[in-house]
Amino acid sequence: MLYFENWKIALISVVCLIGVLLSIPSFVGTQALQGLPGWVPARKVTLGLDLQGGSHLLLEVDVKAVIVERLNNMVDAARTVLRQERIGYTNLGLQGDSVVVTVRDAGDVEKSRTVLRNLEPDLDVTSAGANVTVRYSDRAVIARKRAAIEQSIEVIRRRVDETGTREPTIQQQGDDRILVQLPGVDDPERIKNLLGKTAKMQFRLVDSTVTEADIAAGRVPPGSEILPAEEAGSRRGQGGRYAVQKRVMVSGETLTDAQPTFQNAEPVVSFKFDSVGARRFGEATRQNVGKPFAIVLDGKVISAPVIREPILGGSGIISGSFTTQSAQDLALLLRAGALPAPLNIIEERTVGPDLGSDSIRAGAIACAIGFALIAVLMVAGYGLFGLIANLGLALNIAFTLSIMAMMGATLTLPGLAGMVLGLAMAVDANVLIYERMREEADQGRSPLSASETAFRRAYVTIVDSNLTTLIAALILYLLGSGPVRGFAVTLSIGIACSMFTAVTFSRMLVVLWLRTRRPKLLPI
Repeated sequence: MLYFENWKIALISVVCLIGVLLSIPSFVGTQALQGLPGWVPARKVTLGLDLQGGSHLLLEVDVKAVIVERLNNMVDAARTVLRQERIGYTNLGLQGDSVVVTVRDAGDVEKSRTVLRNLEPDLDVTSAGANVTVRYSDRAVIARKRAAIEQSIEVIRRRVDETGTREPTIQQQGDDRILVQLPGVDDPERIKNLLGKTAKMQFRLVDSTVTEADIAAGRVPPGSEILPAEEAGSRRGQGGRYAVQKRVMVSGETLTDAQPTFQNAEPVVSFKFDSVGARRFGEATRQNVGKPFAIVLDGKVISAPVIREPILGGSGIISGSFTTQSAQDLALLLRAGALPAPLNIIEERTVGPDLGSDSIRAGAIACAIGFALIAVLMVAGYGLFGLIANLGLALNIAFTLSIMAMMGATLTLPGLAGMVLGLAMAVDANVLIYERMREEADQGRSPLSASETAFRRAYVTIVDSNLTTLIAALILYLLGSGPVRGFAVTLSIGIACSMFTAVTFSRMLVVLWLRTRRPKLLPI
């Protein structure tokens, strides 16, 4: 029997009111949103890259560089441990993906294999005559590559968050690639520069024994190397080169904070170490007063000040003819941490805000035309009940946007297409009910009896058709990616909302009208 208790009517009304309130922020601009009452939720649907513009970057992590760096560190570790064990050796170095050393005394080969195997876990150590070869096992290589990808994603996320970009998409693709989508970014070149820098900071002594003539000729002692000077800001002239000792006095990994500031009206970067870094930095500066101290970032000297006095407070200043923007970017990189491996940009797409606005306008027009055509046809075909169905459609749109806003889902151009299709699917339930209602009335049933039978018998068909579409949308979501998933999400939400708006909300209005007016004929 068609009957709605008062508490059901109140509950349905409250749900509809909440859905409408939650959808309001998605229909108004940012300024208008600030003018709404405080009790109105301020969360709105996030627009995707194709609707508000931004950058799409596909980055490739150079995981081979991670292995090479670890092997280079292993060469130094092997040199130390062989000397400690008093094992004579020659030709210690890196060959391909292995560390190779020649042991002078054949009797020390087995001992050298034992000590080298203990350098790190998961090492394969083999020998052929006097030559001992050390390489990572396949399991260790896979683990280090996976760790490099995970760490790269985390560092990229911290760097992007520091720029203030909202709702970025950062996820792994394949074995060694990272997808970065940044909606609303108005300076994609700056983002590319920030993501492209490894940002490995090192504090090393300048080799004062090497003259400019030696640098020009490329003559440096074995423990030093020649590094170029980075143009830290647009006002810097053609940079020179420095002879820098290879030994790292303090690593940037011990930095805890970095902030852009000003000193003598010039932009600089202040930094602070943790307790370990502060102790090392203080000891290094105390032992080298009067010597130039090179600050190296990604293999380039950004500053080489002379140590005037020991710096024991665990903090310092990096100067180097910075601009305000470059000082901010350097501080951001130091705060976010260094990447474990270089990143290569292999795909780049930029969507301008104008194109995004055109997409929004086209999508809005498509939704408006679709809604208008459906509304006209429903009123023409079913009269008053058609108006009730149109109210359900409007409520369906509000519910869809509200749920997407609460879920934090991103609305893309394919998502708009899913929303338009969802409107058509939503009105389909009303068509099934009203047509069944018309058939029952033609068979001589009263309006109340025809309505009750129509809602009861059409319900199974509605559930079956919507469930079939939901399964198809679920498959699209599981097997698809990017735009396909956006289409599947909005379509699924729209269909789920139609079950409430068509079966519950529209039914309640029809029942209330029938019981109030007691018509002899159905108005369809």
